[in-house]
Amino acid sequence: MNHLFELLTGFPPLRWQQRLYSDHFAKADLPAAVDVPTGLGKTAVMALWLLARGDGKPLPRRLVYVVDRRAVVDQATAFAEQIQARLSNPRSSKDLQGVRDSLGLDDGEPLPISTLRGQYIDNRQWLEDPSVSAIIVGTVDMVGSRLLFEGYGVSRKMRPYHAGLLGTDTLVVLDEAHLVPPFEHLLDHIERDPDRSLRARDPKDSAIFPRFRLLSLSATGRARKGITFQLEDGDITNDSVTMDRLGATKLLRIVETPSAEPPRNLHERLAETAWALTHEGTDSTRCIVFCDSREVATKTAAGLAKSSKRTEARVELFVGARRGYERKEAERKLTELGFLAGGPIDGVNASTFLVATSAGEVGVDLDADHMVSDVVPWERMVQRLGRVNRRGGAGRSARVRVVAEAEQGDVQRHVLELLLEHLPRRDEGTDVSSAALRQLKSRAKEDPGLQGRIDAATTAPPLRPALTRPLVDAWSMTSLEEHTGRPEIAPWLRGWVDDLPQTRVAWRRHLPIKADGIPVDSEAVSFFEASPPHATEVLETSTWRVMAWILKRAKSVLSSRRGSPDASALLSADAIVACVLSGSRNGIAFYTATDLAGPRVNITRLKRDLERELAGATLVVDARLGGLDDTGSLEEKAEEAPKTLDGRPGFDDGNAPPVVPFRIVSRTKSAQLENNEHAADWRHRYRFVIQRTEDEIERWLDVEQWHHEGDLEDDRSVTCNPQRLSDHQSWAEAEAKRVAGRLGLPAGYSKALQIAARLHDEGKRAERWQRAFRAPRESAPNGEPVPYAKTKGPVSFHLLAGYRHEFGSLPYAEGDAGFLALPPHLRDLVLHVIAAHHGFGRPSIAIAGSEDQPPTALQERARQVALRFLRLQARWGPWGLAYWEALLRAADQRASRANDAMRKGKK
Repeated sequence: MNHLFELLTGFPPLRWQQRLYSDHFAKADLPAAVDVPTGLGKTAVMALWLLARGDGKPLPRRLVYVVDRRAVVDQATAFAEQIQARLSNPRSSKDLQGVRDSLGLDDGEPLPISTLRGQYIDNRQWLEDPSVSAIIVGTVDMVGSRLLFEGYGVSRKMRPYHAGLLGTDTLVVLDEAHLVPPFEHLLDHIERDPDRSLRARDPKDSAIFPRFRLLSLSATGRARKGITFQLEDGDITNDSVTMDRLGATKLLRIVETPSAEPPRNLHERLAETAWALTHEGTDSTRCIVFCDSREVATKTAAGLAKSSKRTEARVELFVGARRGYERKEAERKLTELGFLAGGPIDGVNASTFLVATSAGEVGVDLDADHMVSDVVPWERMVQRLGRVNRRGGAGRSARVRVVAEAEQGDVQRHVLELLLEHLPRRDEGTDVSSAALRQLKSRAKEDPGLQGRIDAATTAPPLRPALTRPLVDAWSMTSLEEHTGRPEIAPWLRGWVDDLPQTRVAWRRHLPIKADGIPVDSEAVSFFEASPPHATEVLETSTWRVMAWILKRAKSVLSSRRGSPDASALLSADAIVACVLSGSRNGIAFYTATDLAGPRVNITRLKRDLERELAGATLVVDARLGGLDDTGSLEEKAEEAPKTLDGRPGFDDGNAPPVVPFRIVSRTKSAQLENNEHAADWRHRYRFVIQRTEDEIERWLDVEQWHHEGDLEDDRSVTCNPQRLSDHQSWAEAEAKRVAGRLGLPAGYSKALQIAARLHDEGKRAERWQRAFRAPRESAPNGEPVPYAKTKGPVSFHLLAGYRHEFGSLPYAEGDAGFLALPPHLRDLVLHVIAAHHGFGRPSIAIAGSEDQPPTALQERARQVALRFLRLQARWGPWGLAYWEALLRAADQRASRANDAMRKGKK
């Protein structure tokens, strides 16, 4: 294990990592929690899991590593990318070939990963093959919403696919679990299923699928039942690296305001303390300054920057709420300034200051020489202390200064008491090394009074609602746009908290607006379903901040027009500048600059309505509105239009495949095509008509899908390589057989999955479908028309008239001899996964456009679809049934990708 671990990670395992592997991962007997001090490489759990899977241990195929949403630069992403690269490195491939084989990776196939930034940001390749191991790095909101069938940023049709794979055969590693106790409780409940209401009713059915597992990192040990893995004395005394990091010197002093001095602002005291700590910026050290609020951080950085003008000292502001595209730049800056642990620090000849909010407390592997901080709750103070002198080493001694305000809250007073009275005192300050904090925690287990003081200094966990089967059933009915029993999921992820509501913001060059400026709601909804805001283009921050920002930007637009000699080049006062994609209702709200800042606006009423509209929603703005600075943060004074996803080239940095798997192309009847690079690799997804005459379309927006992706229901039917229906279904059947074999499904279920794959697209035989998708006209020797499953399109949706081919496939399946030979419970399963293989049938499916039976018979067929869903969900549980659907959908998509790969010039 040690040799393979070093090949994967680039460094030998620490003793505690070796013990965690041998005692737990190698035995497929995971602890409930791993409670190891920060800075000791907990992220390496990824490598331990991968090596155990590579050794054939029966652990879940997917590892989902959950980090806090505040993380701008997360160590987990870097570690996942490193593992993927080393696993594919030809120099190590011989030693790691056995691991690759056990992971289900074909020759040349990389380990699927999805990350929070960079090339693999929100990459969905982990959905492609349920039999292949994969690593997904996500936030609480990202992972939790998808697990509960409410996936933020995921179309309603794809939500069961995500939920089925996340809720089955998955190990969730919850980093810093003590920071999100409601989410830990939720995952723990799903794993244990104490009343057996969430899994399959029959234990024999449950045994077919590998179960969902949870591993909490840095847990308190009180939230979960079971074994908590902790350091032993031998892990320290027999490992010099661990000993250095735990014993790294950190000496703390409290900085209090002398009573004789006049009161000063907190940001002034923080800046002055940091400046003095570094000998006025001349001692070539790295100092991190933690601030509890963004406002204080901004002013502190400004104060330090003003002082630094007299020296070569550098100041960098590190806050959250950045657009995904700019997060890579944030990592580069941290590396350049020497703040990333283990990174180079050469060339730093003056003090360097990093002023950070809570974005610096989680996820990122920071390592400063000294630290200044205001007072925050204990669990956050421990996180901050882990970001200074993180690696230790000879001669390193960190000076820590905590700036106390004259009036502190109860929690802050208890924090100061712990720092001053319950940690070892040294001549130069209080010992706050990781070893001292570990000893404090150990003493508290034997001293209820001390534990009570720690609890008083810690943020109280929020109240949380219970998870029940009826709730999950309601969330899982994803084909119903409205459901009165389907509440917002936020309290189940974060508890009932006073957190301010959040809003996502994205910038686009092209909004779905007609030439006359009048929006059509239904068409705009379809446009954004085809091109949903991608993680690279999204910034998430407090709703109140977004509201204040857009009101000022709209006011700036109107002011610019009044003062500009060339107003025609600017945004029109009556042009739509923003679209609100609400998470709480159907439809889209549109706003012009005049709506937001016009002379007749009732600002009080507007703010009230905007706050309600923006809470939990996504705001897509015209890029010409500006308002984004170079770091990817909101900036009211930024006038320049930022780079946008639909303004390629540049946004994807020339990647092929692209980071963003779709593109928006503006086209006219006469002009050359815009953004036409790699044209053969893109296929049509949706067309939004901007302007048309009575006879033809004049201007339009095409949403095009990268050939390797597809998450709309008809994406896979449009291709550069038309394919006959018989060939596609035969390929899908072969893929279903392959996936079932690799998953070790029982023979009967494997056969049922293959039959479903062989029959799933029979409804495409309908003349309506063939005409709407512009299928080639071809006749068999007997004169019968040859139906196609894949065409070049584009789709004529008015000819399709709402027809669902999977609904039309059901009568064909019911008359198939192989289907009729199956036992009744497998026939039920086959019919359901066919009906649901594009996300419908949960429980409803449309009968529009179907002409193979009278309307009353079609209604009865749709009723049976709904009843079958309820019947099977009762048997398999919400995630079990969604998993069955995901297996067929994966086989279907793999067959489609194989066809795409055979287009001209590809193999």
